[in-house]
Amino acid sequence: MNERIIKWGFIGCGEVTKYKSGPAFQKIENSEVVAVMSRNGDKAKTYAKERGIPKWYDDAQELIDDDEVNAVYIATPPSSHATYAIMSMKAGKPVYIEKPMAVTYEECCRINRISKETGVPCFVAYYRRYLPYFLKVKSLVEEGHIGNVINIQIRFAQPPRDLDHNKENLPWRVQPDIAGGGYFYDLAPHQIDLLQEIFGCILEASGYKSNRGGLYPAEDTLSACFQFDNGLVGSGSWCFVAHESAREDRIEIIGDKGMICFSVFTYAPIALHTERGREEIIVENPTYVQQPLIQAVVDHLLGKSICNCDGESATLTNWVMDKILNKL
Repeated sequence: MNERIIKWGFIGCGEVTKYKSGPAFQKIENSEVVAVMSRNGDKAKTYAKERGIPKWYDDAQELIDDDEVNAVYIATPPSSHATYAIMSMKAGKPVYIEKPMAVTYEECCRINRISKETGVPCFVAYYRRYLPYFLKVKSLVEEGHIGNVINIQIRFAQPPRDLDHNKENLPWRVQPDIAGGGYFYDLAPHQIDLLQEIFGCILEASGYKSNRGGLYPAEDTLSACFQFDNGLVGSGSWCFVAHESAREDRIEIIGDKGMICFSVFTYAPIALHTERGREEIIVENPTYVQQPLIQAVVDHLLGKSICNCDGESATLTNWVMDKILNKL
């Protein structure tokens, strides 16, 4: 891309764009936000005005067709990711898609096919790969602090959210036709992507799903097993209707000389267990958590470096989730 500045158009302007990503696009050198779109025109207009963004639209095609926009950030619910990504790439505009990449593995493959055919890059917002907290976990593994890694365990539990009790107006995240599944499809991709970033590709995965709370049609409780291409095995359990006393956000990496425990969403201090005992490692993350990845995307588009957080790598995570949910 020859443009000196990457000029972003946002499709979608929900919560994630306000706190995790949006400000980062503006802070990064050679990157600016020039347009925003929401199907609710008033929402787009207000969002643009509050953030000093010059243009707003209520039609995605109009934003994509804007000559000033040369890259598109897709921050809508997953059911529209494939449509908007394909529209953008066919218009020659690189895309940065919120996770999960799409509602199914098949849709991810479609996006990748269009990216390949058009030669237009596609990136996915697995920003935790670039955060100092998780880079530290990766380095502890690679430096051999816990020896040979022999097992991985994911444990996640949280109580239902207030919105989950509103049967007349359920959040989109628990509507499978919009989200791909329930909260598992929204939260687990970060965990699964991180583990594949550290340990390589998961080649086998299977799971059991259930609805124990009866608050919404989607699964709310799951157990899974998986195996990486290097033979390492792991398991996971997720419950989104647990009692507060069971709340947990924990991944254990078990080695033959110790164990690393860390969280994916709360950023609790990393715990390193070795023959020396238990050590806590505190790692600070940037204010806008997507900034390191967005920086890498901008640098890639400017030809300065390569960002591997692309559609191909993100598709692996959708495949694992679909196997666990028995969608494949």
